[in-house]
Amino acid sequence: MAVWTYSTLVAWSVHSVRCEVIPLVLLRKMITLLLLGFFSLSQADNFDQAYSDLENYRTIYISENGPRLSVVTEQARVMSQRGGNVTLPCSFQRDPSSAPNPKLRIKWTKLTSDFLKEIDVFVAMGFHKKSYGSFHGRVHLQGASENDASLVITEITLEDNGKYKCEVIDGLEDDTGVVSLDLQGVVFPYFPRLGRYSLNFHDADKACQDQDAVVASFDQLYDAWRGGLDWCNAGWLSDGSVQYPITKPREPCGGKNTVPGVRNYGMRDKKNNRYDVFCFTSNYKGQFYYMTPSSKMTYEEAVLACQKDGAQIAKVGQMYAAWKLLGYDRCDAGWLADGSVRYPISRPRRRCSPTEAAVRFSGFPDKKHKLYGVYCFKRQN
Repeated sequence: MAVWTYSTLVAWSVHSVRCEVIPLVLLRKMITLLLLGFFSLSQADNFDQAYSDLENYRTIYISENGPRLSVVTEQARVMSQRGGNVTLPCSFQRDPSSAPNPKLRIKWTKLTSDFLKEIDVFVAMGFHKKSYGSFHGRVHLQGASENDASLVITEITLEDNGKYKCEVIDGLEDDTGVVSLDLQGVVFPYFPRLGRYSLNFHDADKACQDQDAVVASFDQLYDAWRGGLDWCNAGWLSDGSVQYPITKPREPCGGKNTVPGVRNYGMRDKKNNRYDVFCFTSNYKGQFYYMTPSSKMTYEEAVLACQKDGAQIAKVGQMYAAWKLLGYDRCDAGWLADGSVRYPISRPRRRCSPTEAAVRFSGFPDKKHKLYGVYCFKRQN
Protein backbone atom coordinates (compact mmCIF):
# COMPACT_ATOMS: atom_id res chain seq x y z
CA MET A 1 0.00 0.00 0.00
CA ALA A 2 1.39 3.45 -0.91
CA VAL A 3 2.64 5.66 1.92
CA TRP A 4 1.37 9.21 1.82
CA THR A 5 3.37 11.84 3.67
CA TYR A 6 2.32 15.34 4.56
CA SER A 7 4.70 16.86 1.95
CA THR A 8 3.40 14.47 -0.73
CA LEU A 9 -0.22 15.47 0.04
CA VAL A 10 0.70 19.15 -0.13
CA ALA A 11 2.42 18.68 -3.46
CA TRP A 12 -0.53 16.64 -4.78
CA SER A 13 -3.01 19.25 -3.57
CA VAL A 14 -1.08 22.09 -5.16
CA HIS A 15 -0.85 20.16 -8.42
CA SER A 16 -4.56 19.25 -8.33
CA VAL A 17 -5.74 22.80 -8.12
CA ARG A 18 -3.83 23.55 -11.34
CA CYS A 19 -2.02 26.59 -10.12
CA GLU A 20 -5.15 28.27 -8.72
CA VAL A 21 -4.51 30.36 -5.63
CA ILE A 22 -6.01 28.72 -2.50
CA PRO A 23 -5.92 30.27 0.98
CA LEU A 24 -3.70 28.42 3.43
CA VAL A 25 -6.55 27.74 5.91
CA LEU A 26 -8.69 26.14 3.21
CA LEU A 27 -5.73 24.06 2.06
CA ARG A 28 -5.18 22.70 5.55
CA LYS A 29 -8.88 21.70 5.81
CA MET A 30 -8.68 19.83 2.53
CA ILE A 31 -5.55 17.94 3.66
CA THR A 32 -7.27 16.99 6.96
CA LEU A 33 -10.31 15.59 5.15
CA LEU A 34 -8.07 13.59 2.82
CA LEU A 35 -6.15 12.10 5.76
CA LEU A 36 -9.45 11.10 7.48
CA GLY A 37 -10.67 9.46 4.29
CA PHE A 38 -7.53 7.36 3.82
CA PHE A 39 -7.55 6.37 7.49
CA SER A 40 -11.15 5.14 7.22
CA LEU A 41 -10.34 3.06 4.15
CA SER A 42 -7.35 1.43 5.85
CA GLN A 43 -9.43 0.58 8.94
CA ALA A 44 -12.15 -0.95 6.79
CA ASP A 45 -9.53 -3.18 5.13
CA ASN A 46 -8.26 -4.27 8.54
CA PHE A 47 -11.86 -5.04 9.74
CA ASP A 48 -12.57 -7.19 6.68
CA GLN A 49 -9.36 -9.16 7.25
CA ALA A 50 -10.05 -9.70 10.99
CA TYR A 51 -13.69 -10.71 10.55
CA SER A 52 -13.63 -12.41 7.15
CA ASP A 53 -15.89 -15.24 8.42
CA LEU A 54 -18.63 -12.87 9.75
CA GLU A 55 -21.01 -13.90 6.97
CA ASN A 56 -21.20 -17.38 8.54
CA TYR A 57 -22.83 -15.96 11.67
CA ARG A 58 -26.51 -15.00 12.27
CA THR A 59 -27.82 -11.88 13.98
CA ILE A 60 -29.59 -12.78 17.25
CA TYR A 61 -32.30 -10.49 18.74
CA ILE A 62 -32.81 -10.64 22.48
CA SER A 63 -36.30 -9.96 23.90
CA GLU A 64 -38.20 -10.43 27.17
CA ASN A 65 -39.73 -13.83 27.94
CA GLY A 66 -43.35 -12.57 27.79
CA PRO A 67 -45.42 -10.96 30.55
CA ARG A 68 -44.44 -11.55 34.15
CA LEU A 69 -48.07 -11.14 35.29
CA SER A 70 -51.32 -12.35 33.72
CA VAL A 71 -54.95 -11.99 34.83
CA VAL A 72 -57.59 -14.57 33.89
CA THR A 73 -61.40 -14.37 34.18
CA GLU A 74 -62.78 -17.89 33.80
CA GLN A 75 -66.28 -16.63 32.90
CA ALA A 76 -67.02 -13.59 30.78
CA ARG A 77 -70.63 -13.46 32.00
CA VAL A 78 -72.20 -14.29 35.38
CA MET A 79 -75.96 -14.41 36.03
CA SER A 80 -77.70 -13.55 39.30
CA GLN A 81 -80.76 -11.74 40.62
CA ARG A 82 -81.68 -8.89 42.91
CA GLY A 83 -81.17 -9.78 46.57
CA GLY A 84 -78.82 -12.66 45.78
CA ASN A 85 -75.07 -13.14 46.16
CA VAL A 86 -72.59 -13.65 43.33
CA THR A 87 -68.89 -14.27 42.77
CA LEU A 88 -67.13 -12.52 39.89
CA PRO A 89 -64.25 -14.86 38.95
CA CYS A 90 -60.72 -13.52 38.59
CA SER A 91 -57.30 -15.05 39.18
CA PHE A 92 -53.72 -14.07 38.40
CA GLN A 93 -50.40 -15.77 37.72
CA ARG A 94 -47.00 -14.28 38.61
CA ASP A 95 -43.58 -15.20 37.27
CA PRO A 96 -42.40 -18.05 39.54
CA SER A 97 -38.99 -16.42 39.78
CA SER A 98 -40.47 -13.18 41.16
CA ALA A 99 -40.03 -12.49 44.85
CA PRO A 100 -43.20 -12.18 47.00
CA ASN A 101 -44.63 -8.66 46.83
CA PRO A 102 -46.46 -7.51 49.98
CA LYS A 103 -47.60 -4.42 48.06
CA LEU A 104 -49.36 -6.36 45.29
CA ARG A 105 -52.67 -4.59 44.73
CA ILE A 106 -56.05 -5.96 43.57
CA LYS A 107 -58.55 -3.39 42.34
CA TRP A 108 -62.15 -3.86 41.15
CA THR A 109 -64.05 -1.12 39.29
CA LYS A 110 -67.43 -0.95 37.54
CA LEU A 111 -67.44 0.32 33.96
CA THR A 112 -70.07 2.80 32.84
CA SER A 113 -72.19 1.92 29.80
CA ASP A 114 -70.08 4.21 27.58
CA PHE A 115 -66.78 2.83 29.02
CA LEU A 116 -65.60 6.42 29.61
CA LYS A 117 -65.61 6.21 33.39
CA GLU A 118 -64.80 3.67 36.09
CA ILE A 119 -66.58 3.52 39.45
CA ASP A 120 -64.43 2.30 42.33
CA VAL A 121 -65.79 -0.88 43.94
CA PHE A 122 -63.05 -2.51 46.02
CA VAL A 123 -59.27 -2.28 46.58
CA ALA A 124 -57.03 -4.66 48.52
CA MET A 125 -53.29 -4.40 49.25
CA GLY A 126 -51.96 -6.80 51.85
CA PHE A 127 -54.05 -6.41 54.99
CA HIS A 128 -55.52 -3.12 53.77
CA LYS A 129 -58.96 -3.45 52.19
CA LYS A 130 -61.56 -0.85 51.23
CA SER A 131 -64.98 -0.89 49.56
CA TYR A 132 -66.60 2.18 48.02
CA GLY A 133 -69.96 3.91 47.64
CA SER A 134 -73.04 1.71 47.35
CA PHE A 135 -70.76 -1.37 47.53
CA HIS A 136 -69.54 -0.52 51.01
CA GLY A 137 -69.97 -3.52 53.31
CA ARG A 138 -71.33 -5.70 50.47
CA VAL A 139 -68.12 -6.80 48.72
CA HIS A 140 -65.03 -8.81 49.66
CA LEU A 141 -62.41 -11.02 48.00
CA GLN A 142 -63.14 -14.73 47.87
CA GLY A 143 -59.49 -15.54 48.68
CA ALA A 144 -59.70 -19.25 47.83
CA SER A 145 -55.95 -19.23 47.10
CA GLU A 146 -53.04 -16.80 47.09
CA ASN A 147 -53.70 -16.11 43.39
CA ASP A 148 -57.48 -15.73 43.72
CA ALA A 149 -58.75 -12.18 43.09
CA SER A 150 -62.45 -13.12 42.69
CA LEU A 151 -64.93 -10.59 44.07
CA VAL A 152 -67.99 -11.59 46.11
CA ILE A 153 -71.00 -9.23 45.98
CA THR A 154 -73.83 -9.73 48.48
CA GLU A 155 -77.39 -8.37 48.53
CA ILE A 156 -77.29 -7.55 44.83
CA THR A 157 -79.22 -4.44 43.75
CA LEU A 158 -80.64 -3.49 40.35
CA GLU A 159 -77.84 -0.94 39.96
CA ASP A 160 -75.17 -3.67 40.30
CA ASN A 161 -75.93 -4.96 36.81
CA GLY A 162 -73.08 -4.21 34.39
CA LYS A 163 -69.43 -4.85 33.51
CA TYR A 164 -66.65 -5.05 36.11
CA LYS A 165 -62.88 -4.80 35.67
CA CYS A 166 -60.46 -6.86 37.73
CA GLU A 167 -57.01 -5.25 37.85
CA VAL A 168 -53.87 -6.68 39.48
CA ILE A 169 -50.86 -4.40 39.99
CA ASP A 170 -47.53 -6.01 40.88
CA GLY A 171 -44.82 -3.35 40.94
CA LEU A 172 -44.32 -2.26 37.33
CA GLU A 173 -46.47 -5.12 36.03
CA ASP A 174 -50.21 -4.60 35.48
CA ASP A 175 -52.94 -6.71 33.86
CA THR A 176 -56.75 -6.65 33.74
CA GLY A 177 -59.81 -8.78 32.96
CA VAL A 178 -63.50 -7.91 32.51
CA VAL A 179 -66.55 -9.80 33.83
CA SER A 180 -70.19 -8.96 33.04
CA LEU A 181 -72.81 -9.30 35.80
CA ASP A 182 -76.27 -9.80 34.29
CA LEU A 183 -79.41 -9.91 36.39
CA GLN A 184 -82.37 -12.14 35.74
CA GLY A 185 -85.32 -9.83 35.23
CA VAL A 186 -87.79 -8.19 32.89
CA VAL A 187 -87.81 -5.07 30.70
CA PHE A 188 -91.07 -3.15 30.41
CA PRO A 189 -92.08 0.06 28.60
CA TYR A 190 -93.44 2.84 30.77
CA PHE A 191 -95.11 6.23 30.49
CA PRO A 192 -96.88 8.19 33.27
CA ARG A 193 -100.36 9.65 33.63
CA LEU A 194 -99.18 12.72 31.68
CA GLY A 195 -99.17 10.58 28.56
CA ARG A 196 -96.73 9.33 25.97
CA TYR A 197 -93.50 11.15 25.17
CA SER A 198 -93.62 13.29 28.30
CA LEU A 199 -90.35 12.32 30.03
CA ASN A 200 -86.90 13.82 29.69
CA PHE A 201 -84.05 11.54 30.77
CA HIS A 202 -84.07 12.64 34.41
CA ASP A 203 -87.86 12.27 34.64
CA ALA A 204 -87.52 8.83 33.08
CA ASP A 205 -84.92 7.77 35.64
CA LYS A 206 -87.18 8.83 38.51
CA ALA A 207 -90.24 7.21 36.91
CA CYS A 208 -88.49 3.83 36.80
CA GLN A 209 -87.27 4.15 40.39
CA ASP A 210 -90.80 5.01 41.53
CA GLN A 211 -91.95 1.72 39.99
CA ASP A 212 -89.28 -0.40 41.73
CA ALA A 213 -87.06 -0.50 38.65
CA VAL A 214 -84.14 1.22 36.91
CA VAL A 215 -83.72 2.54 33.37
CA ALA A 216 -82.86 -0.46 31.18
CA SER A 217 -79.54 -0.81 29.37
CA PHE A 218 -79.25 -1.52 25.67
CA ASP A 219 -78.14 -5.10 26.40
CA GLN A 220 -81.24 -5.66 28.52
CA LEU A 221 -83.53 -4.24 25.84
CA TYR A 222 -81.79 -6.31 23.18
CA ASP A 223 -82.26 -9.51 25.21
CA ALA A 224 -85.93 -8.59 25.72
CA TRP A 225 -86.34 -8.05 21.96
CA ARG A 226 -84.82 -11.47 21.31
CA GLY A 227 -87.36 -12.81 23.79
CA GLY A 228 -90.23 -11.34 21.77
CA LEU A 229 -90.70 -7.78 23.11
CA ASP A 230 -92.37 -5.62 20.46
CA TRP A 231 -93.12 -1.98 21.28
CA CYS A 232 -93.71 0.81 18.80
CA ASN A 233 -92.97 3.77 21.08
CA ALA A 234 -89.42 5.03 21.53
CA GLY A 235 -88.01 5.11 25.05
CA TRP A 236 -84.93 6.20 26.97
CA LEU A 237 -82.14 3.76 27.80
CA SER A 238 -79.52 4.11 30.52
CA ASP A 239 -76.80 5.37 28.14
CA GLY A 240 -78.93 8.35 27.08
CA SER A 241 -79.97 6.86 23.75
CA VAL A 242 -83.58 6.43 22.61
CA GLN A 243 -84.60 3.15 20.99
CA TYR A 244 -87.52 0.72 20.55
CA PRO A 245 -87.82 -3.02 19.76
CA ILE A 246 -89.76 -4.32 16.75
CA THR A 247 -90.33 -8.03 16.11
CA LYS A 248 -93.22 -7.51 13.64
CA PRO A 249 -92.36 -4.72 11.15
CA ARG A 250 -95.33 -2.51 10.20
CA GLU A 251 -95.93 0.88 8.65
CA PRO A 252 -96.27 3.02 11.81
CA CYS A 253 -93.16 1.44 13.32
CA GLY A 254 -90.32 2.11 10.92
CA GLY A 255 -91.94 0.62 7.82
CA LYS A 256 -93.57 -2.62 6.76
CA ASN A 257 -90.70 -3.73 4.54
CA THR A 258 -87.96 -3.27 7.13
CA VAL A 259 -86.29 -6.07 9.05
CA PRO A 260 -87.06 -6.78 12.72
CA GLY A 261 -84.65 -5.21 15.18
CA VAL A 262 -84.05 -2.57 17.81
CA ARG A 263 -84.70 0.81 16.16
CA ASN A 264 -82.27 3.50 17.28
CA TYR A 265 -82.88 7.27 17.46
CA GLY A 266 -79.31 7.76 18.73
CA MET A 267 -78.16 9.89 21.67
CA ARG A 268 -80.68 12.57 22.59
CA ASP A 269 -80.72 15.77 24.66
CA LYS A 270 -81.33 14.50 28.21
CA LYS A 271 -82.90 17.75 29.34
CA ASN A 272 -85.02 18.90 26.43
CA ASN A 273 -86.03 15.77 24.47
CA ARG A 274 -89.03 13.81 25.72
CA TYR A 275 -89.93 10.16 25.19
CA ASP A 276 -91.21 7.14 27.07
CA VAL A 277 -88.75 4.92 28.97
CA PHE A 278 -87.80 1.26 29.13
CA CYS A 279 -87.42 0.09 32.73
CA PHE A 280 -85.79 -3.02 34.13
CA THR A 281 -86.66 -4.89 37.32
CA SER A 282 -85.70 -8.19 38.89
CA ASN A 283 -86.76 -10.58 41.65
CA TYR A 284 -88.08 -9.12 44.87
CA LYS A 285 -88.29 -10.25 48.48
CA GLY A 286 -91.91 -10.16 49.45
CA GLN A 287 -95.44 -11.14 48.43
CA PHE A 288 -97.35 -9.76 45.46
CA TYR A 289 -101.08 -10.46 45.54
CA TYR A 290 -104.54 -9.32 44.46
CA MET A 291 -106.84 -8.26 47.27
CA THR A 292 -110.34 -9.49 46.61
CA PRO A 293 -112.57 -6.58 47.63
CA SER A 294 -116.07 -6.80 49.05
CA SER A 295 -116.84 -4.05 46.58
CA LYS A 296 -114.96 -2.05 43.95
CA MET A 297 -112.75 0.75 45.27
CA THR A 298 -111.51 4.21 44.44
CA TYR A 299 -107.77 4.74 44.29
CA GLU A 300 -107.62 6.12 47.84
CA GLU A 301 -109.69 3.24 49.18
CA ALA A 302 -107.35 0.82 47.43
CA VAL A 303 -104.28 2.38 49.10
CA LEU A 304 -105.91 2.16 52.52
CA ALA A 305 -107.01 -1.43 51.96
CA CYS A 306 -103.44 -2.56 51.34
CA GLN A 307 -102.18 -0.61 54.36
CA LYS A 308 -104.76 -2.23 56.62
CA ASP A 309 -103.48 -5.61 55.46
CA GLY A 310 -99.92 -4.70 56.50
CA ALA A 311 -98.86 -4.08 52.91
CA GLN A 312 -98.69 -1.25 50.38
CA ILE A 313 -100.23 -0.77 47.00
CA ALA A 314 -98.08 -2.58 44.45
CA LYS A 315 -95.89 -0.88 41.86
CA VAL A 316 -95.80 -1.53 38.13
CA GLY A 317 -92.36 -3.12 38.32
CA GLN A 318 -93.52 -5.55 41.01
CA MET A 319 -96.41 -6.68 38.81
CA TYR A 320 -94.08 -7.26 35.86
CA ALA A 321 -91.63 -9.21 38.04
CA ALA A 322 -94.42 -11.39 39.45
CA TRP A 323 -95.80 -12.02 35.95
CA LYS A 324 -92.49 -12.71 34.15
CA LEU A 325 -90.43 -14.42 36.85
CA LEU A 326 -93.11 -16.17 38.92
CA GLY A 327 -95.78 -16.79 36.30
CA TYR A 328 -98.39 -14.78 38.21
CA ASP A 329 -101.76 -14.86 36.44
CA ARG A 330 -104.90 -12.93 37.37
CA CYS A 331 -107.73 -11.79 35.11
CA ASP A 332 -108.88 -8.98 37.43
CA ALA A 333 -108.00 -5.38 36.68
CA GLY A 334 -106.65 -3.60 39.74
CA TRP A 335 -105.18 -0.32 40.91
CA LEU A 336 -101.41 0.14 41.09
CA ALA A 337 -99.32 2.78 42.88
CA ASP A 338 -98.96 5.10 39.88
CA GLY A 339 -102.75 5.35 39.47
CA SER A 340 -102.83 2.99 36.51
CA VAL A 341 -105.03 -0.10 36.24
CA ARG A 342 -103.46 -3.34 34.94
CA TYR A 343 -103.66 -7.12 35.22
CA PRO A 344 -101.08 -9.91 34.51
CA ILE A 345 -101.87 -12.83 32.20
CA SER A 346 -99.37 -15.68 31.88
CA ARG A 347 -101.94 -18.11 30.42
CA PRO A 348 -103.70 -16.49 27.43
CA ARG A 349 -107.41 -17.23 27.27
CA ARG A 350 -110.68 -15.83 26.03
CA ARG A 351 -111.56 -12.45 27.57
CA CYS A 352 -108.16 -12.44 29.33
CA SER A 353 -105.56 -11.59 26.67
CA PRO A 354 -106.57 -14.31 24.16
CA THR A 355 -103.51 -14.01 21.88
CA GLU A 356 -100.48 -13.61 24.16
CA ALA A 357 -99.12 -13.65 27.69
CA ALA A 358 -98.81 -10.02 28.78
CA VAL A 359 -99.42 -7.43 31.45
CA ARG A 360 -102.62 -5.80 30.23
CA PHE A 361 -103.00 -2.04 30.60
CA SER A 362 -106.42 -0.46 31.16
CA GLY A 363 -105.20 3.14 31.34
CA PHE A 364 -105.18 5.85 34.01
CA PRO A 365 -108.86 6.17 35.03
CA ASP A 366 -110.28 8.85 37.28
CA LYS A 367 -109.06 7.96 40.78
CA LYS A 368 -112.54 8.61 42.18
CA HIS A 369 -114.17 5.87 40.13
CA LYS A 370 -115.21 2.76 42.11
CA LEU A 371 -114.47 0.32 39.34
CA TYR A 372 -111.51 -1.85 40.38
CA GLY A 373 -109.86 -4.01 43.00
CA VAL A 374 -106.19 -3.55 44.03
CA TYR A 375 -102.84 -5.32 43.83
CA CYS A 376 -100.80 -5.18 47.02
CA PHE A 377 -97.18 -5.92 47.92
CA LYS A 378 -96.03 -7.08 51.35
CA ARG A 379 -92.30 -6.71 51.72
CA GLN A 380 -90.33 -9.46 53.44
CA ASN A 381 -88.19 -8.25 56.33
